[in-house]
Amino acid sequence: MNSIFGALGTVGLAGVLTALLWLGTNSGGRLKPLGWGWCLLLSMIAGAAYKAAGPPFSLISSLVNDLIGLVDKIMPGYSMPAVALTLLIVILWKKLTTRQVSMCGIAFWYVASGAGGAWGIVADKIELIMRSFAG
Repeated sequence: MNSIFGALGTVGLAGVLTALLWLGTNSGGRLKPLGWGWCLLLSMIAGAAYKAAGPPFSLISSLVNDLIGLVDKIMPGYSMPAVALTLLIVILWKKLTTRQVSMCGIAFWYVASGAGGAWGIVADKIELIMRSFAG
């Protein structure tokens, strides 16, 4: 075994974390639902895994890119860093369910990885770590 995740890979990691975030934010199971902090942390890793995974998760990337393109058509000049910061503001100040935090967090970390600046550096480092672990 060469890595912590074995043969999971980045595609498997993205899928597993998305399932965990989707199902782990619902009560009624044997375990307690994930808290806000765990949802944000796991969505950060999942967003980086989506970015690193490529196909078949490039569909998610295409969806996010299409949404960014739509925002640019409606508000020309509203750049990728502005979209990332807006998503961060929504996550931090809007009352969201943990599932909403998870899904917004995945989108935020994907957008942040292309936005440059400090968040982009963090997202790039996470993507690099995910690639090395999930080999």
